[in-house]
Amino acid sequence: MTQHTVDIAIIGAGSAGMTAYRAASKHTDSIVVIESGPYGTTCARVGCMPSKLLIAAAEAAHAVREAPRFGLKAALDAVDGEAVMQRVRGERDRFVGFVVDTVNDWPDAHRLRGHARFVKPGVLAVGDDEVHARCIIIATGSTPNVPEDWRAALGDRLIVNDDVFNWTTLPASVAVVGTGIIGLELAQALALLGVRVRLLGRNGRVGPLTEPSLQNLTHDLVDASLQLSADAKIVAVESGGDGVVVRFETADGVQQETFEYLLAATGRRPNLNGLNVEKAGIKVDDKGRIPFDRGTQQIDDLPVFIAGDVHGVRPLLHEASDDGRIAGDNAVTWPKVVQRPRRAPLAIVFSQPQIMMAGASHAELTADNVDFATGTVSFKKQGRARVMCVNQGALHVYGEHGSGRFLGAEMIGPAAEHLGHLLAWSVQAGLTVQQMLDSPFYHPVIEEGLRTALRDLQRQLKLPPQAPEGCIDCEVGG
Repeated sequence: MTQHTVDIAIIGAGSAGMTAYRAASKHTDSIVVIESGPYGTTCARVGCMPSKLLIAAAEAAHAVREAPRFGLKAALDAVDGEAVMQRVRGERDRFVGFVVDTVNDWPDAHRLRGHARFVKPGVLAVGDDEVHARCIIIATGSTPNVPEDWRAALGDRLIVNDDVFNWTTLPASVAVVGTGIIGLELAQALALLGVRVRLLGRNGRVGPLTEPSLQNLTHDLVDASLQLSADAKIVAVESGGDGVVVRFETADGVQQETFEYLLAATGRRPNLNGLNVEKAGIKVDDKGRIPFDRGTQQIDDLPVFIAGDVHGVRPLLHEASDDGRIAGDNAVTWPKVVQRPRRAPLAIVFSQPQIMMAGASHAELTADNVDFATGTVSFKKQGRARVMCVNQGALHVYGEHGSGRFLGAEMIGPAAEHLGHLLAWSVQAGLTVQQMLDSPFYHPVIEEGLRTALRDLQRQLKLPPQAPEGCIDCEVGG
């Protein structure tokens, strides 16, 4: 057995682990990163980047179909599934290559391959190696959570999002189970590329928006884009010929359909199996997660930190990177640790239309008994949205009574990925609704819809009248 004695051991070389390494290695060379799987991060290999490549192809197909609305004689003759997936895989491999190159540039002594497990506090077994570390960072990520009986019944006809990006061509049909972010994005992208898709949910909800009317609007818009059964009970799944037979029950009774594949987008679970965290004195809650301090990433008062999707809080790349930086910095200075400020929440769904949440959600504000008001705008008549034939959706913005402080927003509609950034920055800067309205709004742009929502919010907050802003004509269709 080879023994390694280091200052810091990081378990996992994903986005959080790599950022933790960068942070810690600025202060110590006594460090090792342990990885049991392929290098390349979830984002680059099976997450953010390949999914956006597939969505980009879907958006291009959608644009061709929409061309006649602008008086253009265009038609989508066919979707070349092999060409679509060839580009997805090729560009995916390019992104993964950048990450792998980065890891391979680390000193050999900083890399250890194998599955880590705790032997006792401060000691990890990795195959025939043993690692003794002053501090340990757990950054093992998460795994799709799939019912075991589905695996047994369907074999390779049951897939998760990871598998989609290894396809060599597009299938004819897919049942997507799960109406969260992953299920929604992939279901709509495949449907826009001509795949027969049925999206199945279990509680009527579609996507992450929490305000009831926005949740209803999301349901209606998604339902218009593909076959949706948002409140369905899966009765049985079984192999049938060269496909999958899915029986599900809705308010209309039991239905049965056959698909080439069943794509399970039924949530994710932390990668803690086999890590033996209890031998390090680490407690796991009844949901299988490890409680920790989000300001320091520290677990209890132990010399152990946690970062990234493994803890299940805001499983997003920028959050994982922040986790890694905080964990890496605090592991270096332990036992002295510092509370680090977190960025304003920002989440984006690349659906059709896009969805975004910035700052506090309606559900969070309600649960916390915050005294807040809501301003709204529909994009049906919004000027620039109509110009571009994307006039669907709505935006809700939230502000605090008394202070007039902007608290957050939820939206489904055009340019949500861009509006989301503006609104998250406004929350982080602590702006009031009045200060936001005092900022420039060009004409004609989608952002004029935001101005309309903010004006409505200002009225709901019953604050003193704001100073005039720009020409009255610009309000028309804004």
